Amino acid sequence: MNAAIVLTLAALTIKESARRKVLRALAVLTVVLLGLSAWGFALMITIEFDGGVMTTGEAKLVASQMLNLVMFGLSLIAALGTAFLAGPTLAGEIESGIALAVLARPVHRWAVLLGKWLGLVVFGSGFVVVAGLAQFLIVRFIVGYWPPHPVTGLALLAAQTTVLLTLGLLLSTAVSPMASGIVAVGLFGATWIAGVVGGVGLALGNEGVARIGTVSQILLPTDGLWRGAMNAFQDPIVLARFGGPALEGGFPFLSNAPLTPAYLVWTAVWVVLVLGLAALSFRRRDL
Repeated sequence: MNAAIVLTLAALTIKESARRKVLRALAVLTVVLLGLSAWGFALMITIEFDGGVMTTGEAKLVASQMLNLVMFGLSLIAALGTAFLAGPTLAGEIESGIALAVLARPVHRWAVLLGKWLGLVVFGSGFVVVAGLAQFLIVRFIVGYWPPHPVTGLALLAAQTTVLLTLGLLLSTAVSPMASGIVAVGLFGATWIAGVVGGVGLALGNEGVARIGTVSQILLPTDGLWRGAMNAFQDPIVLARFGGPALEGGFPFLSNAPLTPAYLVWTAVWVVLVLGLAALSFRRRDL
């Protein structure tokens, strides 16, 4: 019975998300980014280098890093979209009184929360996969480059989206929809900056500064997942030529190593813990 309720609420959440104005803004931003990236990649192959245009190998090498830059833009759009979808999905219904009408029936609050979470995960992951594949096809058509591990990279970006929307749901049980979205996106950006600072500390051999990035990636796994996705998208030749802590610290769109299984396990545990906190907070919320 509860499983059927969860799946029903998940399906309703997907339909509701598809009707929101946030989705339209998300679609427009994605199309603009894809269009600009296509233009940028087309211009890249015409740039003269050492008296002539780049060779096929050089173009693919540059495309590998440009792809990471564009995919970060897509991950940011996904972060904005999911964060501002998660808030209204729960907090908006609480403020409008819709949640009270739903919960007046014999429906457990945890089932409502889990159903909405599942719907948002499917919606956010679907966006990442569709937009990511579109970007891969653009790069393939213009430059001829295809990332070495596209499935792994897209899965990690979907996991990043899941982490952020789970945080957004937790925040939406305590604050307004707008506030929950702003805080979630702010923490997303702060974690990324902390990761860059940690990389600089690693390059300079400063363990204290390097620890900032490590701690931030544990507290909020979005940046750690992003760095794993970068490693999956970039050409291995890039690491062979330019890899190393020094360059990674000064260049935030290069990742030296894939994620460890332990970090992936921690990410799953993090999602479960935060979702549990959201359920507890929602249970105590006065409707």
